[in-house]
Amino acid sequence: MRSDTPNRANLDALRRKAGRRWQEQLIGGVLFAFAAVSILTTLAVIVLLANETAGFFREVSLVEFFTAREWTPLFANPSYGILPLVTGTLLVTGIGLVVALPLGLAAAIYLSEYATDETRLRVMPILEVLAGIPTVVFGYFALLFVTPLLQEFIPGLKLFNALSAGLVMGFMLLPIVSSVSADAMQAVPRALREAAYGLGATKHEVVLRVVVPAALSGIVASFILAASRAIGETMIVTLAAGQRPLFTLDPRETIATMTSFIVQAGTGDQPAGSLASRALYAVAATLFLMTLGLNILSQKVVERFRERYE
Repeated sequence: MRSDTPNRANLDALRRKAGRRWQEQLIGGVLFAFAAVSILTTLAVIVLLANETAGFFREVSLVEFFTAREWTPLFANPSYGILPLVTGTLLVTGIGLVVALPLGLAAAIYLSEYATDETRLRVMPILEVLAGIPTVVFGYFALLFVTPLLQEFIPGLKLFNALSAGLVMGFMLLPIVSSVSADAMQAVPRALREAAYGLGATKHEVVLRVVVPAALSGIVASFILAASRAIGETMIVTLAAGQRPLFTLDPRETIATMTSFIVQAGTGDQPAGSLASRALYAVAATLFLMTLGLNILSQKVVERFRERYE
């Protein structure tokens, strides 16, 4: 009887160990399946874009696509020059970044270095609310409030224009820049700040010469992330900037962006497999390559300027 008790205890321990191993394998398999679904979905999107875009370029030359200044794929006499869409996208994105980057960085510096804990707890939820507003609301805000307001001061401003869309987009991007930059600054060790104060530096000098350079990789990553988000924005530009593919850098004019054309073509009645429908995929592939390039650039910047502290 005494010899059976240790054996039974050993068997129970082995059973429990086998049960835990089976549970861990099951959890690992479920997590792997979830990860595989996301990867396979991405691959399916890439394959679909590549297939339809290849069909488009079998009928339209690359030279025309990237150099022509007219984009009328849905007209009776179509033209397939993507430059008006690219310039419209970059114009709105540039205006939005001019607003978002300095204001977002200033907000991040204030929240990280100057604000009290109580002020930070009050301001951060406001930024989170701003980030949670649907972009369609921003679009109507730009169209119905910002544009009429700007028309009182800017002559020649069209009802649909790049300026109001870019300005409102900048405020939409503020939480991205401020939150990511503030996190990067707060990750800078306190010892660096104390060492600078010990050398006689002022608060202003510590922020600009110690904290910001040390957090540069995170700050630049927030800038690139905001640019990528702005390039892919849809509802604001569709509602406020218009859907007129015009090759111009005048922010007062009605323009079209790549995303607004995708919305326009996606809700049209052109048959699947036609050249007009494949033009949508060619624009989407161009947009995909632009955002992919920005993401790769962001990773390179982070690797180049990352500061590691022990």
